[in-house]
Amino acid sequence: MGEFDLIARYFTRPTAQAVLGVGDDCALLQPAPGTQLAISSDMLVEGRHFFADVDPHTLGHKALAVNLSDLAACGARPLAFTLALALPRVDETWLAPFSRSMLALADMHGCELVGGDTTRGPLNICITVFGEVPQGQALLRSGARAGDDIYVSGTLGDARLALDAIRGDLALPAELLQDLRHRLEQPTPRVALGLALRGVASAAVDISDGLTGDLGHILKASGLGATIETSVAMNLLAARAHSAWANELISHEKWLQCVLAGGDDYELAFTAPVTARDAVQLASHYAQTPVTRIGQIDAAPGLRLIDAHGRELRRQDASFDHFA
Repeated sequence: MGEFDLIARYFTRPTAQAVLGVGDDCALLQPAPGTQLAISSDMLVEGRHFFADVDPHTLGHKALAVNLSDLAACGARPLAFTLALALPRVDETWLAPFSRSMLALADMHGCELVGGDTTRGPLNICITVFGEVPQGQALLRSGARAGDDIYVSGTLGDARLALDAIRGDLALPAELLQDLRHRLEQPTPRVALGLALRGVASAAVDISDGLTGDLGHILKASGLGATIETSVAMNLLAARAHSAWANELISHEKWLQCVLAGGDDYELAFTAPVTARDAVQLASHYAQTPVTRIGQIDAAPGLRLIDAHGRELRRQDASFDHFA
């Protein structure tokens, strides 16, 4: 099968929103009047972001999900995406589930595949997403204010536990590992929550490299500091519900590291004024996504971690860095 046959069979579909999709030198998009385009790119490389034996069905989902998560953090509605795909060979038994799961997630969010590129090479997936947001309503990292509450959506740390178990660094019951692996390989982009937080949240970021590292982007952009209540944050790790064995197998320090610096969560961390607490809960209800208040933005710079007694703890800074 040649390059263009591959594109036609697995990645070409008619578009309902885009003016022009796959087939020309460029796609054409027409954002709604009064909106701005939100654009983000993410690359996934075999051996760096996923294992060589990963299920292509889950990989297709994750490749698009991590990009949709960026749109969610900006409060943008998905419009379209492009896919640049390097393949070591044409394998239709791999391509079929990969494209099927990717396009199923795209359909779920009304995000049309409008172009891209394919070539031969080591497996590499690069997606660029396009969304739209009403002018002046985008959620930015720079909008936090001293005194704002800090929230996190969903759960944190489960993907890191799965990664450690897959690498052989941690032994977990098979049933639990299956649940955690789902969080690692098929994250849920919080698009509905991002849309619901427009006009409510003061700043937002998606958690891809770990909570402390990504929250640090908000603090740097806003010129502020923060205090995180670790006794609250610890409960964000869903695996702790398996309490019959949890504390025997995993230390308190490991739990904390997974929650604060685990990465691959693709949840939202956001800030909002104290006066917006009811509005935050309404947004959570509307998006059917739980949120947890874990701390507060401070005027003094720096990120502080405190325990249930208000004592400051050692920082957990081992967030993911591609070049570390």
